[in-house]
This record gives sequence, C-alpha cells and structure tokens, in this order.
Amino acid sequence: MSGLLSLQDITAGYAGHEVVKGASLSVEAGEFCALLGLNGCGKTTLLRAACGLLPLQGGRCTVQQQDCTHLDERRRAGLMSGVPQRGSLIMGKTVLEVVLMGFNPRLRLLDSPGETHKKAALENLDRLGLLALAGRDYAQLSEGQKQLVILARALSQDTPVMLMDEPDSALDFVNRHMVLAKIREVLHDRQRAGLITLHDPNFALTYCDRLLLMKDGRITAEIDMKKATREEVQAALGLIYGEIAVLEYAGRYIMTKRAQEG
Repeated sequence: MSGLLSLQDITAGYAGHEVVKGASLSVEAGEFCALLGLNGCGKTTLLRAACGLLPLQGGRCTVQQQDCTHLDERRRAGLMSGVPQRGSLIMGKTVLEVVLMGFNPRLRLLDSPGETHKKAALENLDRLGLLALAGRDYAQLSEGQKQLVILARALSQDTPVMLMDEPDSALDFVNRHMVLAKIREVLHDRQRAGLITLHDPNFALTYCDRLLLMKDGRITAEIDMKKATREEVQAALGLIYGEIAVLEYAGRYIMTKRAQEG
C-alpha cells in the first residue's frame, strides 16, 4: 500500500482488548481524507496509534515510506502533526507562544523561535481569523478558540502528514465550515496528506476528497468523491449509518435520515 501516509494492518487497543483489528489505509500528497464510522468503531484509537500515542499491537505506520513505529517523539513530530478533539491544557502562555511551539521539532537543542518563525506563526493565526488574539492568555480562551489555536500550531509544524481527531468538535456551525475549508486549502496548496475523523458525514461529503468507512475496527469501504455517483455514495454510507438517503444539491451530496413511509 503506497501513499504519503500508509497504515498497514494496524492492530491496537487498550488493556489487551483489540479495538482496531488489522486496519489499512493510505493518503496521498494533497489529499484530504475523512475517517467515518459510528461511536466505538475505532476511529480515535487508529489515529492515536498512528501518532504514536498508543503502542501498536501489530502492523506499521509509514510517512514518506519511512517506518514511524519506533521513532522517538521529536522525529515523529517532524513527520506528522496531530490535532486532538479538545485543546491542550497549557498554562502561562500567550496564543502566539502556543502556536510557536509548532516549530520546536525543527529547532536545535536550546534554540528559540526567531523572527521568521514568529512571522509564519502570525500568518497562520491570521489564516484562521485569530490574529487579534495573538497576545491573549491561551488558558482564558473558549474551548472553540483553543481548538483553532491548536490547529494554527499544527499548521506551523508544517509536517508532511496531518492527523486530526474531530478538530471541529468544539466549534460552531460557521467556524466548522471555515476550519474545514482552510484545512483543505492548506493540504492541497502544500501537497500534504490529511486524515480527519468527523462526527457529521455531511462535512466530510462537502470538504473531503475521499471517505474511508470504518466498522468494528476495520476499514470496510471507501468513497472517492471525484468519481462516486450519488447511488454509490448512498449505498456505501448505508452500510455504516443504516436507513439513510443521499440528496444532491448545488453539486454536493447531503446525507439525511430516510423518511419512514406511511
């Protein structure tokens, strides 16, 4: 299995219990892929295993054909960035200082970010509409604002691969659309590989290039949004979500619960 990011036969879980059971996927450069599935299917566990936050029980993760399985945290951070569901617990730092942390994997021991790094960090804050918050105390922000700052930090990390676990979970409707559009733009422009878990399939249908469907710890199907017909999208999503209908509006697909007859 090739790709900028490749997960091959990943098995992972907790306390001896297998949650992910031989899952395989790949993401190409410039591709934005969504990992979809019901609660408990293994989406977050798979991302945590890929990031190195959870030991692999089997399989391997490669970035640019480099095996990441046994890399230390610093070397792995140079290859992939992660955005969790909730903002990190960080005290005593301004928003700008938090975003500047994204450059740490590329700095030498005892080095500090310079003016070039500061300029890039401010540009990433501006990209997400956060420039006015640069001097604010990160700990005093709302959960949604914190999530946007962590995303700006990941953009500053500028890794070949971005792994994102429902980064929109604390955001309102407008900011969800803004963030997903910005992520898509960055991945396409910088030719990075992005894998994201999303709770709402409709956001994936709107912004992602390919949908990977997960059930019972395995990748069971995928949808190429450039090629799939409405009927194919509905059939594939129906395997996960049951009695649904997929509608087409303004060139986009929308998933809804199928109306009960009678």
